[in-house]
Amino acid sequence: MLDAQFTPQVPHTVRLSDYRPPDWLVPTVALDFDLAPGCTRVRATLTVTRNGAHDRPLVLDGQELRLLSLTVDGVADATQPVGEHLTLRLAGDTAVIETLVEIVPSANTRLMGLYASGGNLCTQCEAEGFRRITFFPDRPDVLSTYSVRMKADARAYPVLLANGNMVARGDDDGGDTHWAEWTDPWPKPCYLFALVAGDLQPLRDRFTTMSGREVQLAIWTAAADVPRCAHAMAALKTSMAWDEVHYGREYDLDVFNIVAVADFNFGAMENKGLNVFNSKYILADPETATDADFDAVAAVVAHEYFHNWTGNRITCRDWFQLSLKEGLTVFRDQQFSGDQGSRAVRRIDDVRSLRAVQFQEDAGPTAHPIRPDHYIEIGNFYTATVYNKGAEVIRMLYTLLGEAGFRAGTDLYFERHDGQAVTCEDFVRAMEDASGRDLTQFRRWYEQAGTPRVGVTLAHEGSTATITLTQTTPPTPGQPIKLPVHLPLRLALFDRASGARIGDERLVELTEATTTVVIPDVPTRPVLSLNRDFSAPVIVEHACPAADRVFLSAHDDDPFARYEALQQLALDTLSAEGPCDDLVAALGATLGGDDPAFIAEAVLLPTEAFIGDQAAVVAVDAIHARREAVRHAAATAHRDAWWAAYRGNADAAYAQTPEAKGRRRLKNVALGYLMATGEREAEVAAYAQFENANNMTDRIAALSVLANSDAPERTAALAAFYDRFKGDASVIDKWFSVQAMSSRADTLAATIALTRHPDFSHNPNRLRSLVGAFGVNQLRLHAADGAGYAFLADQVLSVDPVNPSTAARLMTPLGRWRRFDEGRAALMRAQLQRLLKTPRLSKDVFEMASKSLA
Repeated sequence: MLDAQFTPQVPHTVRLSDYRPPDWLVPTVALDFDLAPGCTRVRATLTVTRNGAHDRPLVLDGQELRLLSLTVDGVADATQPVGEHLTLRLAGDTAVIETLVEIVPSANTRLMGLYASGGNLCTQCEAEGFRRITFFPDRPDVLSTYSVRMKADARAYPVLLANGNMVARGDDDGGDTHWAEWTDPWPKPCYLFALVAGDLQPLRDRFTTMSGREVQLAIWTAAADVPRCAHAMAALKTSMAWDEVHYGREYDLDVFNIVAVADFNFGAMENKGLNVFNSKYILADPETATDADFDAVAAVVAHEYFHNWTGNRITCRDWFQLSLKEGLTVFRDQQFSGDQGSRAVRRIDDVRSLRAVQFQEDAGPTAHPIRPDHYIEIGNFYTATVYNKGAEVIRMLYTLLGEAGFRAGTDLYFERHDGQAVTCEDFVRAMEDASGRDLTQFRRWYEQAGTPRVGVTLAHEGSTATITLTQTTPPTPGQPIKLPVHLPLRLALFDRASGARIGDERLVELTEATTTVVIPDVPTRPVLSLNRDFSAPVIVEHACPAADRVFLSAHDDDPFARYEALQQLALDTLSAEGPCDDLVAALGATLGGDDPAFIAEAVLLPTEAFIGDQAAVVAVDAIHARREAVRHAAATAHRDAWWAAYRGNADAAYAQTPEAKGRRRLKNVALGYLMATGEREAEVAAYAQFENANNMTDRIAALSVLANSDAPERTAALAAFYDRFKGDASVIDKWFSVQAMSSRADTLAATIALTRHPDFSHNPNRLRSLVGAFGVNQLRLHAADGAGYAFLADQVLSVDPVNPSTAARLMTPLGRWRRFDEGRAALMRAQLQRLLKTPRLSKDVFEMASKSLA
């Protein structure tokens, strides 16, 4: 699809098949930092040993480093780097390499390596950022013990933190400068190295491990934000105790530090003993954080803590194995989060996210297995496939082996591989050896891209029900032929007359292209409940009568299956023309239930993007019009019930309990439906809620519906919100997002105007809040004139020279051009070609754009 007159320069492709163990190991590393934002000097002393019998040189990676001196075993060496490599030919099998380099943290806009953020200095080294700090074999299978000395201006940087435990500290120059020394006794890859220097204040606490050791805990942030760290600290202590109970994993250092920074490409980083967090996932109080924010803080804190064992003590051999640590740790944080509130609601939320992002990846040009086999830029593979689908693959192992079998497998994994850099295969083999199960076919989940589709037919004759299940996986780039995978499918039958389940739930293991399940003693034709609890990450294709979906939405005893029945009924209704009476009636029946948290999730209609995902060609305008019409019908048909749900939950006292959060959620979902009636009374109620809210959940919910409307209070509400919270970056991010997500006709113009707002910047959070939010606004991004695509490409090109990692993520929606009509597809392709024709394009954006067009 590229212009025939343009041939872009293709960067080097890294392939799994080319993996070779490191030629040299680095058992110990000593780092000495003389820190300053404009010029930091780093002295690195590496003890290196030859790995095996060979005569290959030691190759050290380095990027944007000024080499000041180099010695080998104490002797000066004049070797200079070539490109991004420093190559040394060593005569013996061991050597001590010492380098002195200069770096400029204040100029490091990529936010990889050592960089300045909010007056502080901090690091981010995953995946390949350590090479921007010093020369080193920057790969995850080189494990070293680190000792670190830092020296800095005592007034500008009174706090000096690094991995491990502090062993010494002192003052120099009459107290104008000070220093600190840290050691980490546990061998780790360089991507887990961390350093923070700044004017920070701690929230302190302590935790006593199951063996009786006391661990000092601290969350470091700006002094004014310390009170907003209490929720994160509570989550940390809860996750430490949870990991001991559920996995037998105890923390292994004397201290555990977390630092919150404003500029961060990701959510957080699990550096050993010193987690560095995007402040979005640490700071939370009722005034500034929604219930979803509180839940996200707890989940991310737990996720990064759980990495101490699943990622740090046992790490990846190479970056192709990224899901080894991320998929497993996402599964663990999902388990943890389910234990803190409603398991059903958590499962619904996990699956909704999977379908919204990962299913799109599987169906697009960048589809890849959870263990990909090649990449150009590893940063592009921090994807929903590696993380979220990876977690679903772990969950299937948990389902197949059972709780006890899975725990035995993880115990063996920890015992067998502690202190090693290993592969996904090593994890599966531990599960296999501990359980006695043959998981040969299951391994295909690691090798094949794409979302399997399970076709279902139900036959009933006499007193026998016969269920036929067929699995297929569509072709994906580079993988035209798919083999059957081993997947667990939970199913149950229900009696149509009584509403009761017929017998026990069954776990059917699909291993062939076709599987037949025969169930005797079923006197009348039953109703079939499938993929209960979403036991496998598949698309179920079942020509189920609407009446059966209505029945399951009312009677299924599996909460996820009940939710799924209503969602599938909604999809069927929204994807067709004609009456929506069955759906409207089912929504009303669900609204009459007694679990506010579940009701709030179940009555939400599928998003426009998800509806489009089910179609061969996304009919942008028709989908929007149909969904709005059905929302209006459901809102007006049950107007009194929506008002009852709204008013009945409006007086609940604020609390961060599952019950209180469920009531707030239902109240705000009800408000959304009331706004769909178009009645002035709803607009007045929304503005009153906005003005009088005592928490961010209610305030932003009201602002969101007003921002999406023509209510006369809309402009005043947006202005009042900004005036109240200007200066608080995380809250102003929400203000940007609600405007970019609006379905109003002027949304693109408003979004472009916001890029000129004084508070707009290339901070990754701010970019995601505005440009990223607009990128998932299906109606307005995909305007038929292509203006939305041009805006998105403009932003990618603006960000790419500054932060290529963030730029590559922003352009993802353009890669879905095959799903749209030819007019829109041509406009998207034109923007992708425009990106590829840009001189000095980063390899991050190049890889995404070229794959999108391939």
